[in-house]
Amino acid sequence: MALVTIKPTRIDTAIANEIANHTNAGLERAAQILTWGADEHVLLALAATGWLYVQLRQPRRRPVASHLLAVSLATAVLPHVLKSVFDQTRPDRLTVRGHQRGVPFSGRSHDAFPSGHAVHMGALASAAGLLPPARRRVARAIAVVLSLTRVALLAHWASDVVAGFTLGVVIERLFRPFTLERGRRQRPPVSGERP
Repeated sequence: MALVTIKPTRIDTAIANEIANHTNAGLERAAQILTWGADEHVLLALAATGWLYVQLRQPRRRPVASHLLAVSLATAVLPHVLKSVFDQTRPDRLTVRGHQRGVPFSGRSHDAFPSGHAVHMGALASAAGLLPPARRRVARAIAVVLSLTRVALLAHWASDVVAGFTLGVVIERLFRPFTLERGRRQRPPVSGERP
């Protein structure tokens, strides 16, 4: 039993009811497939693979690769810790209409807060600030869409996703001074570059 029980807001309930009333099996299947893009196992595997590739092939990008790996690890662990503190029933456990229209059951019934997928995507959206503007916009749009799949599946209340996304942004920003700034200070200057 968790320490704190969280109730959904009226807005959360209204959004979930609208989804339950208007979804269909095709939309739910599409959301289930898309949501894998924000899964911690997929993201950790990509971050570890990217880190290893950079270590071997692009040593100048090591600080960024290390930053992304550290943030991925933190955003994989923190939601599990928070879910042991907070209890919130998932919206998919409170609908019959939604299941008749294709809404699947997801995760543990009382682990709605916060959305771990949204934590990962918030961190990704924040880290996208390191990219050029066009790529940044694409990465952030993908992060938002993948986060919203959790609401579409009724795996999370809208407020769980907003809280998770915000938490991911905060985590990524908190890691920057320890991973990126330290990496910049340790990197030797290239000829013609100011120290």
